[in-house]
Amino acid sequence: MGIFKAYDIRGTYPSELNEDIAYKIGRAFVEFLGCRQVCIGRDMRLSSDTLFNALAEGITDQGADVIDIGLCGTDMLYYAVYKLGIDSGIMITASHNTKEWNGMKLVKEKAIPLSEETGIKEIESICISENFKQPSRKGTVEKAEIIDDYAEFVRSFIDLSSIKPIKVVMDASNGIAGTIVPKIFAGLPIKTIEMNFEPDGNFPVHQSNPLIYENRKDIMQKVVEEKADIGITWDGDADRCFFIDDKGRFIQGDFITALLAENMLQKNPNAMILYDLRASWLVKDLIEKNKGRSRMCRVGHAFFKQYMRDENSVFAGEVTGHYYYKYEDFYTDNGMIPALQMLELLSLKGKKLSEILDSFEGYHISGEINYEVKDKEKVMKKVEEAFKDGKIYHLDGISVEYHDWHLNLRASNTEPLIRLNLEAKTKEKMEQMKKKVVGIIERG
Repeated sequence: MGIFKAYDIRGTYPSELNEDIAYKIGRAFVEFLGCRQVCIGRDMRLSSDTLFNALAEGITDQGADVIDIGLCGTDMLYYAVYKLGIDSGIMITASHNTKEWNGMKLVKEKAIPLSEETGIKEIESICISENFKQPSRKGTVEKAEIIDDYAEFVRSFIDLSSIKPIKVVMDASNGIAGTIVPKIFAGLPIKTIEMNFEPDGNFPVHQSNPLIYENRKDIMQKVVEEKADIGITWDGDADRCFFIDDKGRFIQGDFITALLAENMLQKNPNAMILYDLRASWLVKDLIEKNKGRSRMCRVGHAFFKQYMRDENSVFAGEVTGHYYYKYEDFYTDNGMIPALQMLELLSLKGKKLSEILDSFEGYHISGEINYEVKDKEKVMKKVEEAFKDGKIYHLDGISVEYHDWHLNLRASNTEPLIRLNLEAKTKEKMEQMKKKVVGIIERG
């Protein structure tokens, strides 16, 4: 069953993921975890309601109770599992995928994620075998409201009184952010220009993946037209947010990680910050400048959350717009906290976002470049051989580091792609080394 991925379940509806399979997943999930309650949330996709009904039936037929929190963002589901003390949860979403897709993100107690290494493969096996034990009872379904508590949780990370009048363009991408953002930003001294705030699983204006230029060009233009201070946009399930500066420029996630890390270290001196192995050197440099501690992590939310627990880290960031926070003994990625945090940061610095970014010199990044290759391992070995005189490590794929440039090349978990990220201290060096590495990749 190809829908069981490294970090979640995902497939096209109804050919790959449908009500029959959702029912089996519900039973297999309870069978594997032995959970008593399952919190379920869902996004606004056209198939989410019927998949919920089938999933909930499978869970209750296997003897567990369902706590239905309704339409929500993925990070709201994580918070609900923690806040309500529920021993497991499932979010029905396909995140940023096109409208034909749907999926599920699975967690156990305290919203600790299941991955292929910690349960997804076992759940797949149970679905295939249909080896379900007969429970002694049928579970129940009850509803719970969580949005007000969630909004208070998000706002608790920020000194709301520090936020000054700021003009913000926001694009909810016709995703779930449109139902959440008004609660989060209520009462703040900001002027908001809203775009695509009506949740619509058809995604009538653009797809809900802001990493693709076509999906963010409207907000980039709108920020300039409105002379706004900042633009903020979210993906479909609103667990990732992305930023546009006052000049209409899209900001890479590692630069946002650096800025948010600086802000977190002002509140948590000497704290541990984790960052993505693809990230710009700016991240570790700014952490060091602010007397913080840092550790590089492999890609994926399951790894980041485990590393955060291991290191008692207060914050972490990925270049793809995932930002992670510690709250008591709860570690979660969140798409709303960084949005508020950026408003706080701009207010405290008293500078334009473009001025802050332009002050960083010596960080020239390629951005992530994807290549379709037949033999991913062969290509990566060729790159490693070509740069064997550099510092090489294999935390995720291959990383090579020199004094004036570095790269990471890793294989996609779900597609026949390899992903290249490269940075140098000058633009000329970055372009030179990118051309050299790309040549190796294209020759295969």
